Amino acid sequence: MRLGVLDIGSNTGHLLVVDAHDGAAPLPAYSYKQPLRLAEHLDENGDVSWTGIEALASFTAEALVVAEEKGCEEMLPFATSAVRDSGNAESVLAHVRERTGVDIQVLPGEDEARLTFLAVRRWFGWSAGRLIVFDIGGGSLEIASGADERPDVAQSLPLGAARLASTWRHDVADADGLRRVRRDIRAALARDAGHVLRNGATHRAAATSKTFRSLARICGAAPSGDGPLTPRTLPLAELRDWIPKLVTMSEAELAALPGVSPSRAHQIVPGALVAEACMDIFDEERLEICPWALREGVILERIDKLGVTDRT
Repeated sequence: MRLGVLDIGSNTGHLLVVDAHDGAAPLPAYSYKQPLRLAEHLDENGDVSWTGIEALASFTAEALVVAEEKGCEEMLPFATSAVRDSGNAESVLAHVRERTGVDIQVLPGEDEARLTFLAVRRWFGWSAGRLIVFDIGGGSLEIASGADERPDVAQSLPLGAARLASTWRHDVADADGLRRVRRDIRAALARDAGHVLRNGATHRAAATSKTFRSLARICGAAPSGDGPLTPRTLPLAELRDWIPKLVTMSEAELAALPGVSPSRAHQIVPGALVAEACMDIFDEERLEICPWALREGVILERIDKLGVTDRT
């Protein structure tokens, strides 16, 4: 069947149209996205502003038309951290539902980590052994680990690149400020790190989504044009070398780096600090970049359910 996956993220609204059936990898057929930047459309109370609500409703209406034009039999709409953590989430989703008829489901943070882990597990396969997965989104950081398709541990922390950029953008202007930000990020990570570490050493460490892909590209990984099957890694040593340079760059200079889009240039420094902390706290010298992430996890879980239905 042809599925439309509507991902309302903290940075971007993304409709991914895929051809899917049991026993095969989902095949992307079309992609439509807009930079909603919901994580930056929060007022002083933590509510999504009217500007953000209207942007979300307009994008959803447009995505619905695209999905119908592309022949989607079913739409899987979901929202992540920016909507999940907002104080007016229910009214935001009610407005979108009233205007478009689309009922967007809010994914809990643990489900977001679990589904991302499923996608990465399927990509690398059982030969990856015990796997740990990191995903820096706009509003949150997801960490999951385990030896099976369902992780033993699935965590979601408020350490997304857009969230940090909006609160700490000016705090890294000097050495003392950078040290404080690093300390705060590491303290937040270390607080629950034991839940992962006590399960033993991992055999493979992976990272996924835009922030990690951009950092890997800055550190010398192959461009996206080389295709998803090209191996890519983010080495800790190279990232550490780059961070002092990134801190001193203007947004225009950051946007000119390979793999960095202008709309996310201001998120590169906080994203780099979170990535460095993840690798330090969990003692990983490099992370393998996985091209599959949350959207693919949602698709795979839906395909699995279709397969069960077909066999009963």
